[in-house]
Amino acid sequence: MTDAAATPPPSAGSAAARRDERLGYLLVFLSALLWSFGGTIARFIENGDSWTVVFWRSVWAAAFLVCFMVWRDGWRGMLRLFRDMGLPGLAVAVCFATASTAFVVALAYTTVANILLMQAGVPLLAALFAWVFLGEKVSLVTWLAIAAVIAGVAVMVSESLGGAVSPVGDGLALLIAVVFSIATVITRRFSHVRMTPATCLGTIFAAAFAALQAQAFGVSAPDMVFLFAFGVVNLGLGLACFAMGARLVPAAIAALLGTFEPLLGPIWVWLVHSEVPSGRTLAGGAIVFAALLVHIALEAARQSRPERPGVTGIPSPN
Repeated sequence: MTDAAATPPPSAGSAAARRDERLGYLLVFLSALLWSFGGTIARFIENGDSWTVVFWRSVWAAAFLVCFMVWRDGWRGMLRLFRDMGLPGLAVAVCFATASTAFVVALAYTTVANILLMQAGVPLLAALFAWVFLGEKVSLVTWLAIAAVIAGVAVMVSESLGGAVSPVGDGLALLIAVVFSIATVITRRFSHVRMTPATCLGTIFAAAFAALQAQAFGVSAPDMVFLFAFGVVNLGLGLACFAMGARLVPAAIAALLGTFEPLLGPIWVWLVHSEVPSGRTLAGGAIVFAALLVHIALEAARQSRPERPGVTGIPSPN
């Protein structure tokens, strides 16, 4: 009698898994939304040394993530999370630190448009890595959505592709896409590992490296206010949402939802700084937005259908 009462009905596990997956969708979307404010906030910062900006942004992000973990898990719980994240967490930390550092260096060699175009390949790379290394199935609908996203971002940035580019800059931009894809797949594969401490360690790595490159650490009071928002809201909270959400959804879909960042970023700059996007930017953004909405709607419809016997869906990463 006790065993029967302790055993949940067959549908309970799948229902809980669907709830977790929906929560994962929401958290990953929120991370992309928060990251999309980065360009708007950066425009308010007057300090001209990029490494100083990276240093303070990373410091504030690390401070927020430490406070978040202490509030959620306590000091002992936070230390245990750092200890238990192991090599997967260390790998994710290195990926995030590499991506943030490579972005700053790449800006000195190539255009932001070229970097965005490279980052549009993140869903494809994440899907490929998850398929090769995890055996995670990628549906035809997801592949089509990935192709549409890449095409849309290509339209958005096509007017700037003839700008100041170099093999070094484009190589670093490709590195950003690769390491972010790897971080997405690792987070999914080791979904039992809490990756919030890994993202915190990544910001510490980035701050330490920027400290070696910065010319000075002094900034004005208004700049510090914006750097606080840049670090806490844009980077820290965004990383926390991504670390919690990416472990609950397939890697390809997590990366696909992340495409909302380059989609929404120009809109905020337009509204706040009155920088009107070009016609191609609007057209490409419409393609990306439509692809994401259609994909999310189809996924929601698929999840609402009852499971057939013998159909297990996405393999468990554990």
